[in-house]
Amino acid sequence: MVLGVIGFAPVLRRILVCEAQVPFVRGGAESLVRELVGQLRLHGYETDLVSVPFKWYPPEELLTHASAWRLLDLSESAGHAVDLVIATKFPTYFVRHPHKVTWLLHQYRAAYELAGTMYSEFDHTDAHLALRQKLLELDTQMLGESRRLFTIADTVTNRLARYNGLTAETLYHPPRLASRLRSGPFGDYVLSVGRLESVKRVDLIIRALALVSSDVRLLVAGTGTQRAMFEQLVASLSLESRVSFLGEVDDDTLIELYAGALGVVYPPFDEDFGYVTLEAFLAKKPVVTTTDAGEPTVFVIDSVNGLVTEPTPEALAAGIAALSGDRLRAARLGEAGYDRARTISWSGVIDRLVQFG
Repeated sequence: MVLGVIGFAPVLRRILVCEAQVPFVRGGAESLVRELVGQLRLHGYETDLVSVPFKWYPPEELLTHASAWRLLDLSESAGHAVDLVIATKFPTYFVRHPHKVTWLLHQYRAAYELAGTMYSEFDHTDAHLALRQKLLELDTQMLGESRRLFTIADTVTNRLARYNGLTAETLYHPPRLASRLRSGPFGDYVLSVGRLESVKRVDLIIRALALVSSDVRLLVAGTGTQRAMFEQLVASLSLESRVSFLGEVDDDTLIELYAGALGVVYPPFDEDFGYVTLEAFLAKKPVVTTTDAGEPTVFVIDSVNGLVTEPTPEALAAGIAALSGDRLRAARLGEAGYDRARTISWSGVIDRLVQFG
């Protein structure tokens, strides 16, 4: 029996958090789910993680993996009732439970607003159009089963309303390293953190760097399927001496990288949350992002705590050059970012998730 300590309410909870995880891949979603489990435990709840492997290709696999979650009944384990399940991203919310709460990281976005763009495998064939429609219908039904529906960002909340006709509450959370991040000197490099995938647009940063003074370097922390392509781009622009791909770095290294950066450049396409933004702010570093980056533009206010540019190499280069040319201004922007990020805590998130609707 576990005593919920939020508000010292004598409520017993056994909670399962649901995760769809691509084997050998670790990114922001995986980090967030594990942090959620840890925070629930810290707040006094007996919590465990249910993780099912996920494969998204060919597109027909999506329904197979959704069906696998639908077959799961997590209402009890080892003869003991499970009080609450928390679903996260597609297709975990297909799971069956009488008290299913969803804190939505994201749906399968390639079937939503990314359809028809270079970031989606869905084309305009009859088969893909029918599959996409089926996914949207099933999402609406399964998410609608949730006793309470939350999202990690306004971008996700707005997508639910637009495509599924569902209302959700946005719950912002601090990044995993929040308590450990610290400020440091403004060095000679800008930092990119995240998965090396096309939607993160590291290629846009590389092209921008080619237009910036050679005094500025780019350090790229993260792994992904597009690393070879990004490395080829670096070579084609003769930037080998100025761009370093660090791969997956440990926490201590990442903290040092944030502390010593001139700024963080983060121009994803229509990002749902982007914990990188808050990590940079908590290290008192300004963020350079783009007008079409999605949720980062909720946090980054142009010329207040960072810079928001058009999504072109030239505009992004101008933003990087502005930080390099005026480090006092970079420091002021970073301080303002810190003031914004430090107001976000886990206690409010946990309190909302564990309340039964």
